[in-house]
Amino acid sequence: MALENLQAYSDQLAAMVAHVTRSVVRVEARQRVAGTGIVWTSEGAIVTADHVVEREENIRVALDGAQYDAELVGRDPTTDLAVLKISAPNLIPAQVADSKSLKQGNLVFAVGRPWGEEAIVSGGIVSALGNFGRHNGWGSQFKEGLIHSDVTLYPGFSGGPLADASGRVVGMNSSVLGRDLSLAIPSETVARIAEQLLTKGRIERGYLGIGVQKIPLQASLAQKLNLSQETGLMILQVEAGTPAEKAGLLPGDMLVGLNGSTIARVRELNRWLAGESGGRQVNARIIRGGELKELPITVGVR
Repeated sequence: MALENLQAYSDQLAAMVAHVTRSVVRVEARQRVAGTGIVWTSEGAIVTADHVVEREENIRVALDGAQYDAELVGRDPTTDLAVLKISAPNLIPAQVADSKSLKQGNLVFAVGRPWGEEAIVSGGIVSALGNFGRHNGWGSQFKEGLIHSDVTLYPGFSGGPLADASGRVVGMNSSVLGRDLSLAIPSETVARIAEQLLTKGRIERGYLGIGVQKIPLQASLAQKLNLSQETGLMILQVEAGTPAEKAGLLPGDMLVGLNGSTIARVRELNRWLAGESGGRQVNARIIRGGELKELPITVGVR
């Protein structure tokens, strides 16, 4: 009876893989091994990894024995996402799930189609979620964090889906986000970036117009100003005509916060700006002349 139950479970997993594979394509947009993509909409939108798309012309997408010319709709190297568009009949978009429902230990599967008609599959469990590795800089540009699993990402798996045990896509695999790590971009990030690329062709991010460098914050000054952070961002350059210049920021100011968020490192500034669509007035917290000041600044976009 136990073996029969195991076989039934195995058959269910195989059915799940077949369900996911219907929405997995091969993306031919680079010289070496092809990449993988996910059918995102029935109208022909294909989501893949940005680093898979090394050329912007002569892109081909293969599925079910047929090949289709693909147009590059838009790309976002910051999150390693790109959107292609093909004209093909009877496309089956992937079923997408909320990756916030994932827990450590959940069963997940990576699917790729880099070498031919047959899809390749590997399985494992979720190892870590969200802020995994943030102190090493991994995933600092992702508001939703990253999904770390122990699936094997074979060559060409980038751009393909990470699916849960129900065959729903919870992330997109990317081999460039961490050394020797199996990392996936959460479905929330993929959906958010894909929508902007399909609508505008590019990602609009917050912009201040400053050049900065992380420097240590003297312990005596931090104590005087009641700051717990050990570093801040010295403003080295203020570009003309930018929100920073209009707000009165000056070279030599040290940026330590934005609208209540501590800014102690460049990646924290980049992550904060990545979540801004522009037009909002916020308070920039700076140290000038040994004193804390707050200057209102309207976030721009670029």
